[in-house]
Amino acid sequence: MHAEREPVPEGGFVATARFLDCVHCGLCQTACPTYLELGTEQDSPRGRIHLMRALQEGRLPVDADAVRHLDLCLGCRGCETACPSGVRYGTLIEAARPWIEAHHRRPFHVRLRRRLTVAVLTTPHLLRALLAPLRLLDRIGVLGLARRTAGVRSLLAMLPDPLAARAAPAPETAAPEATGATVLLLVGCVMPELFGNTVRSTIAVLTANGCRVLVPPAGGCCGALALHAGDRARALAQARRTIAAFEAATPPGSTPPIVVNAAGCGALMKEYGALFADDPAWAARAATLASRVRDATEILSELPLRAPTAGAPARRIAYHDACHLAHGQGIRQAPRRLLAGLPGVTVVSMDDEDLCCGSAGHYNVMQPAMARRLVGRKVAAIRASGAEVVATANSGCALQLQAALRAAGSPVPVRHLLDLLADAYAHG
Repeated sequence: MHAEREPVPEGGFVATARFLDCVHCGLCQTACPTYLELGTEQDSPRGRIHLMRALQEGRLPVDADAVRHLDLCLGCRGCETACPSGVRYGTLIEAARPWIEAHHRRPFHVRLRRRLTVAVLTTPHLLRALLAPLRLLDRIGVLGLARRTAGVRSLLAMLPDPLAARAAPAPETAAPEATGATVLLLVGCVMPELFGNTVRSTIAVLTANGCRVLVPPAGGCCGALALHAGDRARALAQARRTIAAFEAATPPGSTPPIVVNAAGCGALMKEYGALFADDPAWAARAATLASRVRDATEILSELPLRAPTAGAPARRIAYHDACHLAHGQGIRQAPRRLLAGLPGVTVVSMDDEDLCCGSAGHYNVMQPAMARRLVGRKVAAIRASGAEVVATANSGCALQLQAALRAAGSPVPVRHLLDLLADAYAHG
């Protein structure tokens, strides 16, 4: 677009022309979760674009009220799907957030919570240390009791149940007769610590279909969580380490796809080229790596799959779209086709399948009240659908939905699609 050729004004965060791409038609409003909840213009994409432009041009003070409206944005990018003008809202809000952190001083307790949340979630050894006593409590049954009695407002309610052992996959995993593609797998920061079973399921499903899976030993954090929190410097440093790790793990003379099973990570990694566009030392490397990134459901849909013979735990399964998979990457049908391929499964529809559940990276920690309102809509939609199981392709969504269903007294389980597929292959 023409906006990308325009310079960023001195002291600003984005080229002015990017704001002008918005024609203020309002079609984005029904796709915006916070607008649907609050009904206020300032909490719609169109309204937030007005706010961001006014902040950049100095027509509005960078005060707590203006920042609050931008903080309430989930960054789900549902508005991008709805927009007829192709406004890249995600680029705008993620450029604004570091600028806000540099120009607005939050209360001390808020700054501390934001920094600790990002530091813990993106530093695997720190997260591992904090989870160690919780894993012990889980093994003796105390954590499960606390989780059930704490209610949806507690962070305990959002921990996986059970709290599985961390995943430490070998650097190379191959099927007995690996005749398919060689792929590299991003294990990441949060996934191996909180969602070890899903990491193992990803490897199991890929190897069951003949893939040779390589795991860079220093893959680490991709930078998505830090960028969403407005810590651009941390995000860039993490992205550089990720790029270097995958370059080092790539066999000479080949460019195997990079498989990601966390939607937010995949969405950012596919945009590494844009992230480093102004950095001559990294731009080409970032763009090359970005071109290789595939979501796990995307790569599986491209492979000649071995048909699983075991069925799913229920016949009626609803699918919830992860925002950064559906809106950030445009992947909607591949997960549904994989789910429908399980023997005996009927994929049932539900209202607002692609509306954000309120997880949104660490949004449910930083904005818990709005996150509860959003997931409440999802619980109502799940119940109305008659689904016996809810599937999703993002673990953060699974936690958010499962905690809310448990608090509402619903027995419906939420499963990552790759876990369902792994079960079907393991028992087939």
